[in-house]
Amino acid sequence: MSVTVVGIGADGWPGLAAPARTACERAAVVLGAPRQLDLLPSSVGARREAWPAPLVPSLPHLLEQHGGGELVVLASGDPMFFGIGSSVLRLRPDAVVVPHPSSVALACARLGWAEQDVVVLSAVGRPVEAVRAALAPRRRLLVLADSGALPGRLAALLVGAGYGEARLTVLGSLGAAHESRVEGTARAWSAPDGDPLAVVAIDCPALPDDALLGRAPGLPDDAYAHDGQLTKAEMRTLSVAALRPLPGQLLWDVGGGAGSVGIEWCRAEPTARAVAIEDRADRAERIAANASTLGVPGVRVVRGRAPEVLAGLEAPDAVFVGGGVSAPGMLDVCRRALRSGGRLVANAVTLEGEAALAAAQAEHGGTIRRIAVSRAAPVGRYLGWKALAPVTQWILRVGDDGARASPDVHDVPPPTPPPWRIP
Repeated sequence: MSVTVVGIGADGWPGLAAPARTACERAAVVLGAPRQLDLLPSSVGARREAWPAPLVPSLPHLLEQHGGGELVVLASGDPMFFGIGSSVLRLRPDAVVVPHPSSVALACARLGWAEQDVVVLSAVGRPVEAVRAALAPRRRLLVLADSGALPGRLAALLVGAGYGEARLTVLGSLGAAHESRVEGTARAWSAPDGDPLAVVAIDCPALPDDALLGRAPGLPDDAYAHDGQLTKAEMRTLSVAALRPLPGQLLWDVGGGAGSVGIEWCRAEPTARAVAIEDRADRAERIAANASTLGVPGVRVVRGRAPEVLAGLEAPDAVFVGGGVSAPGMLDVCRRALRSGGRLVANAVTLEGEAALAAAQAEHGGTIRRIAVSRAAPVGRYLGWKALAPVTQWILRVGDDGARASPDVHDVPPPTPPPWRIP
């Protein structure tokens, strides 16, 4: 069997290059969304089969089922950009991909924006709140729509984030004869729901009313809803820096509290992931709300008491222990769970916690430091220094003591398939 993934745009058959047309004409079966199949002319005699729902678990069976002849898989635009192409190639490395200009390329051409300077996000199968973390002065974003209602939702999000003067441009059915364009500011947005096959362009203002500028750790403490259980901004900055957020890596935030360390780990590196472990129900709910508000709604919250609840979780690349370091077995369980090369950062404010960190450092190595921070606060008509509780911090990289993660336990899982733009 030969498998060819053909990208097709809203312009349909006339927009396909010769290799894509030839693949369709030779195919015994063509798989695609009903909208895509309808774009093929009658000269394509292949049997046409619409995608089942849900698609992800059905894909291996479909590729095997149609193994008797040439198969074409239709995809929107560029199959390798938020598309099905990468998933087909994981199953069939010999598949051929014939791309079409992506909706992002077409949108940038219409807007006159340099594609390399634009941040692209997808709302297809993903929370729109993720746009919040990408906002910045003068930044230009393109958001792939999941429905015709997306522009209105984005406008409300922008206003709430202090970007009410951002300019929205909704480009619908790019490349088709009925291509559309609607413009306005977020604050004054009143357009009705429109084309579900749209790209929403956001042109951010130079001076937004935004106190959360940038992705660097150390957001103001009042950015979080909390009950006092919060790693303060200065400690948070040093802790996240020590954890070293890296692309695709997973953090355990043990004793999540308000979720601030896991949230800022994910804000610092957009592809990083975090699991916040929290025993109290009210705090667990608060972590999820904070994560959504601050633009990283993918932070997962696990209810339960550590270290017992850690069993069975995906092995982390980094662990932060912000509370309970003196609990029996806590540091040892967290250290052993790490993948090779992983980082463990543990903070303590009590004498018992300091003793646990000192013993762990003596046995396993790493570095230990004491951090003291004072903030200016009113003293009558003047300002004086008010000290925060000093924090003792242990930083360990797995391998400092010769330890290595077990490969049979910590095999890297396959990447999560991206959401596909199939209406």
